[in-house]
This record gives sequence, C-alpha cells and structure tokens, in this order.
Amino acid sequence: MNRIDRITAILIQLQSKRVVKAQEIANRFEISLRTVYRDIRTLEEAGVPLISEAGIGYSIMEGYRLPPVMFTEEEATAFLTAEKLVEKLTDQTTAQQYHSAMYKVKSVLRSREKEFLEDLNQHIQVVDYAPALETTPQQDLLQKILKSVIEQRVLKIRYRALQSDEVTERDIEPIGVYFSVSQWYLIAFCRWRDAYRNFRFDRMIDLQTTSQLFKKRGLTLNTYLEQMAEQRELETVIVLFDKKYARYAKGQRYYHGFVSERQKGNQVEMTFLTTSVRGMARWLLMFTDKVEIVSPDSLRNELFKLVESLQKHFQQVY
Repeated sequence: MNRIDRITAILIQLQSKRVVKAQEIANRFEISLRTVYRDIRTLEEAGVPLISEAGIGYSIMEGYRLPPVMFTEEEATAFLTAEKLVEKLTDQTTAQQYHSAMYKVKSVLRSREKEFLEDLNQHIQVVDYAPALETTPQQDLLQKILKSVIEQRVLKIRYRALQSDEVTERDIEPIGVYFSVSQWYLIAFCRWRDAYRNFRFDRMIDLQTTSQLFKKRGLTLNTYLEQMAEQRELETVIVLFDKKYARYAKGQRYYHGFVSERQKGNQVEMTFLTTSVRGMARWLLMFTDKVEIVSPDSLRNELFKLVESLQKHFQQVY
C-alpha cells in the first residue's frame, strides 16, 4: 500500500472509533510508531481536526466527517457476503438494521459496482442447517441483549433448562454473546445461581430489560470463553472417510468439533477436537465400513462396545 492510500485508510479508521491508539494503527498497517506519528502529522497539516491525548490515543473533533468514499469490488463483495450471513444467523431486527445500513453503503457505490452487486446477489446464499427450534418461537433478542450489555442493565428472563425442561425466572447481568454450531449464546452473571452461566437464545421463553443497573464484575466475554475452553477436556480424533462418502459427513462435522481435512489417496482424513468420544462413536457408526479410526484407541473401543450392544439388543428383540 502506498503512503497516500495508507493515510486515507488511517483517516477512515480514525472515524470508525471514538479513540484510536497509535499502536492499533501501527499493527494494522505493519508500520513503526514513528511512521504513524508522521502520517498523523500529515493529516493535521491537511486540515483534519485531530485531538491527541497522551497515553490514550487520537480522535477526530466532533462534527467532522469524511465525504462519501468509493468501495472496491472486493469490499462491496464482502459487504454483500456479510449481509447474507446477518440475514440467516441473527434475528429479524438485526437483519433489518443491517439491510438499512446496506442501502447507505450502496448509495455511495459507482454504477459499475452497483450492477456488480446486483448480478452477484443471485450467486451467493447462506443455507441454515440448524435444526428447527422446539422450545419457543424465534425472538428478536440480539439487539435487546447487546443494548443491555452496553448500558449495563439487568435482564429478567424465563428460561427452560436443556436437560430437565424446568422453567425458571432469573435476573441476570449480561456480559456478551457468541455464536457456535448454529446457536446464539448469552454469557451472564446469574443472580439466582450466584455464578456466571451460559444461556442459549432458543431456550429463552421471555426476556425483559429492567431499569436496574449493575456494576461490571471484571470478567469479560473473551476471558469467559478462554476459561470455558480450558475447562473442556478436548480430545483429538483423526478418522479416514471413504472419498465417495466423505461428503455425507460434511453437513454434520461442525457439530462434532471439526478442525481440518486433507486428501489421502481415495480417502479423506478429518481431524476433530471433541468433548465426547462416545458421542463421536455414535455418529461414526452410521458410516459403517466407510470410515476408519486412526486415533485415539478409546474411540475404537467405544465403537466395539456400541456394535456389541446393538447385536445383543436386536438378538433379544428378534
């Protein structure tokens, strides 16, 4: 990237946040802090009203806006891809807000880019393989929850437990959300349990924002997820699928901790990180002689036990 393009990109980055640290700019463009300071000085000399706070970062004076910018075809494609993902993987309110934002993005595109997006639109889709929800209709929860996270407002929920189906009412302090294996999850401090808990969106029967504020307890979403990953005993599983049948595994493999795959002659080697060797064994059993276990031995033993159990079961039935 030449210096003119970099300085323009820095200006856009400065407008994207209230305060931007010099180190953030340096990391993004892989330049030294000295170069960052020189580029900032160039912007100031060009008349951009920047505010510099020692030890905090740079910000642009309130009210200053960069004129509409042109996007490249690659950037426009990324926006369209994101729109498809938002439409499928978030709730209705969030999708509507994103569509509204996309109209603004498209309004500053040149005619060629607009035509490009119109043609591309019919060639990209996101297919949702998530199972149908059995507990409660899909609700517009995401925007409400995220707003409560920022405002630090207590949420009151009615929640159906996954194992027992028991419905409880709880006051919770939300700290963040994440998406995994076709489900949205809320991490929050549960006052009823006096501990941090993980709540699935589709198990929430009702959610209300209260006027009660809470103080941050120090745990962040990233910290919680790191702790959760450390607590989970993940085991590496390597299996070989017959190449003709590997495609049947691809639709479900992400539910079992899929990590990677590679071609090995007439077979496809897939690597997983799983929390349940027994669950993995039950899934692989459906592929019968079209799959081989490379490791671990415990998975092979679980399969042997399942086959023996099936044999005894059907011998008794018939």
